[in-house]
Amino acid sequence: MVDYRVPEQGMTSDLPVPRRALAIGAHPDDAEFGSGGTLAKWAAAGTEATILVLTDGSKGSWDPSLSPSDLVRMRMNEQTRAAEALGVDSVLNLSHVDGELEYTMELRAEVCLWIRRLRPDVVLTHDPWRRYMLHPDHRATGWAAIDGVVAARDHLFFPEQLAGGLAHHRPGTMLLWAADEPDHHEDVTGFVEHKVAALLSHSSQATTTMDGAGHSEEATEAFRLEIDDRARTAGDEAGLSRAEAFKRITP
Repeated sequence: MVDYRVPEQGMTSDLPVPRRALAIGAHPDDAEFGSGGTLAKWAAAGTEATILVLTDGSKGSWDPSLSPSDLVRMRMNEQTRAAEALGVDSVLNLSHVDGELEYTMELRAEVCLWIRRLRPDVVLTHDPWRRYMLHPDHRATGWAAIDGVVAARDHLFFPEQLAGGLAHHRPGTMLLWAADEPDHHEDVTGFVEHKVAALLSHSSQATTTMDGAGHSEEATEAFRLEIDDRARTAGDEAGLSRAEAFKRITP
């Protein structure tokens, strides 16, 4: 059995390549921003990777001419293309209303159910403890993912799921992106371009989150350099060329 436990102290780098990984994001493109290079690296090494999106993305635009229903369809298609750019096997969407996600026991149960179904070795998600994190969906998703992992590992949580034929499941590791206190780095040297390609698939977000990338060659190149610079900075922290930084938790 692969040991995903955290060493007693110090910074860590590079988990063993997991058999299965699950990235849980509030919106289409969140998993790509937070862990796109890591997902691409693992997928290339044979990991069965899934992105679970909790909201429909229906408020993610500053264009008043775009209806929420059209935006939902657009963003779901973009998420599919982004997953293909990363080599991710599948995308799931729980379709909660964007901007209105509430942390409830029902949401915890939904996340728990998918963890038990997919049985990931590693779960990646938002850090809900991050100070001054503005978007409520990010906070709600982080809490639901963390508490969903706790529920999934213990058979007395949501026993009706187990009565349906599922088994409880304990992931070996959680990695929290955009972490307030990162202590783990994944080497993404050679995979930053995959991350950039995945993010550029989200063309509806060019204005809101990517400074116009995709609208001109200059803006696209500036965005590519920004993402590469972030990876370079994270890599410097761990003695790597390019990296993504996380908080590592053992469930």
